[in-house]
Amino acid sequence: MSSNDIIDAALEFMVLPSFTRIGSTIRSRIDSWQPLGGYDLSGRTVVVTGATSGLGRAAATQLLACGAEVAIIGRDHGRLESTRRSLAETTGNHKIVPIVCDMGDLQQVEVAAATITNSLDGLDAVLHNAGVLMNHRTDNAAGVETTVAVHVVGPFAMTNHLLPALRQRKPGRVITMSSGGMYTAPLTVDRLQMDEATYRGTEQYALAKRAQVTLNEMWAKRLESTEVVFHAVHPGWADTPGVADSLPIFGRVMSPLLRTPEEGADTMTWLAADDTARSGSGEFWLDRRVRPIHRLARTRRSDTPERRQRLWEWCEDNARVSAP
Repeated sequence: MSSNDIIDAALEFMVLPSFTRIGSTIRSRIDSWQPLGGYDLSGRTVVVTGATSGLGRAAATQLLACGAEVAIIGRDHGRLESTRRSLAETTGNHKIVPIVCDMGDLQQVEVAAATITNSLDGLDAVLHNAGVLMNHRTDNAAGVETTVAVHVVGPFAMTNHLLPALRQRKPGRVITMSSGGMYTAPLTVDRLQMDEATYRGTEQYALAKRAQVTLNEMWAKRLESTEVVFHAVHPGWADTPGVADSLPIFGRVMSPLLRTPEEGADTMTWLAADDTARSGSGEFWLDRRVRPIHRLARTRRSDTPERRQRLWEWCEDNARVSAP
């Protein structure tokens, strides 16, 4: 083990320095990260969901600064248009396609996927970043809990719809922004959607994020890595509007150590930009290194082949698709 590996392992073991800006700062130095500005993405097209704020906006900014064409997806037309103008002014890149879509609404997801396929000149990568954290249970029109609909069902459907376009790039890339919160959550299908009586927003969020990471591995097993590559990313603890709104006490207490949105989005953007970054497909990343998806024995025990298969079938049923 090299000295860099020892330092990285020590950071990872202690959790707090690993997930805060301390971890990203140290790792960027010991691993000599190539700055994102050094990548030329001219001719590439990337879709970023949840692109009007936080990590999604930071990733869209980074990709545009590298010359990529970026389709930005958000729920509100006004915010999307404002974001488009701001990103163009900031980066000098006007190759921005705003697409209105609530990732928790399957009909809107289908329309957005058709728009992407028909209006963009190819598709190199999809960055699933849209997210919500609710204080009380709400459901979408199909009766699926909102957090699960936005984080699990909607991305599953959109990925399936966009596979033909992604396959043409050989390989296309699907990158899912997950969260360290999933480390506390078991893999479950029966309790994936919490009922109103026991609902806790942070727990529901963690359950959805665990499902995301599991599905990332399952997609990778079902498609050749020469066609489409799948990655999931843990951004660390970043100072985003989502954290400020949903976890205000955590945000205030941890404020001095929280990563900037740009630091939190770095690995997601890097995986979309770097052609030599891939160690494989279906990996889970933090700070440009592959990480295990389990830290606790109880979550590892929950991760059985039977539950994985049930999760996949549940997603197919609720996304109304037949995936590969």
